[in-house]
Amino acid sequence: MSRKSRLLQRLVRCHCLRGDEEPVSAIDYSHCCLQQVPKDVFIFERTLHELNLDANQLEELPKALFNCLALRRLTVSDNDISILPLSVSNLDNLCELDVSKNGIQEIPENIKCCKQLRTLDASVNPIIKLPEGLTQLTNLTELYMNDAFLEILPANFGRSMGALTELERLDIGSNEFREWVTLRDFSLIKWYNCRHLHFVVLSLQAVGHLQQLTYLDMSKNQLEHLEPGITGCSNLQDLYLSSNVLQTLPDTLGSLKNLTTFKVDDNQLISLPDTLGQLQALEEFDCSSNELSVLPSSIGRLRNIRTLIADENHFIELPPEIGSCQNVTVLSLRCNELQRLPPEMGQMERLMVLNITHNRLNHLPLAFTNLRQLMAIWLSDNQSKSLIPLQTEERQGTGEKVLTNYMFPQQPRIEETERKSDSDSFNPEQWEQQRQQRSQVAFECEDIDDRREPDGIRESTLKRYPTPYPDELKNLVKTAQSVVNKIKDESASPLGPVNSATQRSENGELSVNDNVLQFVARPAPCEEEPSAGLVRVF
Repeated sequence: MSRKSRLLQRLVRCHCLRGDEEPVSAIDYSHCCLQQVPKDVFIFERTLHELNLDANQLEELPKALFNCLALRRLTVSDNDISILPLSVSNLDNLCELDVSKNGIQEIPENIKCCKQLRTLDASVNPIIKLPEGLTQLTNLTELYMNDAFLEILPANFGRSMGALTELERLDIGSNEFREWVTLRDFSLIKWYNCRHLHFVVLSLQAVGHLQQLTYLDMSKNQLEHLEPGITGCSNLQDLYLSSNVLQTLPDTLGSLKNLTTFKVDDNQLISLPDTLGQLQALEEFDCSSNELSVLPSSIGRLRNIRTLIADENHFIELPPEIGSCQNVTVLSLRCNELQRLPPEMGQMERLMVLNITHNRLNHLPLAFTNLRQLMAIWLSDNQSKSLIPLQTEERQGTGEKVLTNYMFPQQPRIEETERKSDSDSFNPEQWEQQRQQRSQVAFECEDIDDRREPDGIRESTLKRYPTPYPDELKNLVKTAQSVVNKIKDESASPLGPVNSATQRSENGELSVNDNVLQFVARPAPCEEEPSAGLVRVF
């Protein structure tokens, strides 16, 4: 090779001519039907800061992944991962870890080595117990452990959690705690979700001192009363107390001056305090499904309210002061006992949606003609259009002009005992009786003799079972876990392994194997590995 050729070859390799390649710091492999982590990831182990593997079919995380020591953000949500490897402790620089929506049963104790971790999301996993090492993540600001089947907390967990002084967001909802965790040391916490903890009677004394708290969700618990201590949360903006057994609200509620969203639907409230009108910042209020018969006149002082939901109560009339809520855009009064609406509602000029179905109204006030921005007014469930024409008529005897329609007078609402909900339990025996009474569909190509049985009843091997509700499914998964653990213990016994294959016994019941835990439906695996076009590299 000549000297000139060798010189040209060296020039081609010269970085000063072709420019340095930019290091890859972020890779997005989400929604790629992956069954294993692509090897391309490990090429950039020294420069990779963010890796997104969400919504794939991964069953395990390779050891090589935890050699990417520069990783700061790792998300593997919505996969089939059952074990979080111990080597996760190698990721010293990790700031965010998302392993939610998997089948992980245990968080390793050495998670405490990830000292830089600020966000940990392990929600929607069959985790039964939390590790002690979790309380040593002193830089943690966000912790999500909701829907994790948690039953047991470490003995000193409540006291140890006090070390997490930087914690700002905590979600432990939909678990099965038997003990309550006090939050006296979480002075910086701003967002707190403890909904659906149905094994414990909660007390708001545990949160009354959290002055930085802005979001609190205590829905679906057993709250019997709202303690005055809640007023200590002076910065509270969103308060959710739905689906409890509250009968009254304290008068001190009005001191929550920053409250913008307040939901107390599905309780047993018989009255609302007059101090409700002191919530000047309130924008959304939901008091549906209670035993209320009167709205306080102070509601007219809620000048910033935009959404007011008061369905399924016992209101006969509304206070005239409601017309002062001129910023309301959505007003729902469905399923009450309203006989008339105040003419002052014509002052609610920004009203866009009004739902007054299932009441006892005979007409609407003439002042409703001032509602120029009204886009939907629902008088009946059988309406075909959101807006219907209204005619002006004079009432006999008084001469008062009102607005009417062919849908007036309204029919009283159906009693709860007569309603049929789609959530009613499915009864296979009753369905079978109804099926036998139905006429059978015949096609010309079928022979009548083939469709009829000697007894006049056609036998069928089809069996219908009700779709389990989420709580029933959760119990099913827990039962399956205990059976699988028992099978594994028997397999390790000196008597020899137990056949874990799924078998059907004489009575038709199925035996359980390790596949029981794979309760998440998987999409069909991709035939090819994702091309480079599917990978988003930043």
